[in-house]
Amino acid sequence: MREPVLVSACLLGLATRYDGKILFEPAVSSLKERYLLVPACPEQLGGLPTPRPAAEILEGDGFAVLSGRARVVNRRGEEVTGAFVEGAREVLKICRFLGIKRAFLKARSPSCGLTPAVGVTAALLLSAGLEVYELG
Repeated sequence: MREPVLVSACLLGLATRYDGKILFEPAVSSLKERYLLVPACPEQLGGLPTPRPAAEILEGDGFAVLSGRARVVNRRGEEVTGAFVEGAREVLKICRFLGIKRAFLKARSPSCGLTPAVGVTAALLLSAGLEVYELG
């Protein structure tokens, strides 16, 4: 049996991006040969709709958000920190339930990215000991 890995749902071409656009990351094709891909979108799991206003982490990174020292605000100026944290927790629950030990997440995302700053979900998964890689 192939090892299950978490993949940002948007990388698989699912309409989960903040702007509702379809994205397919070609590198995912090579992953499906090796792994059982488990798609998840932390922002949707946290209760945010698609499409939704773009958001950014203010005053830190995902680790700072999780510790209460930073927040996530969308382009309308609305705080969405709670939804980002809840979505990250739901993703971690999925990983624990399925025994997932590594995740391939969307780059440059306030939820999933590792660069330019670590996103909220990426930070929680790293804190839980998962290997986290970014694509796209």
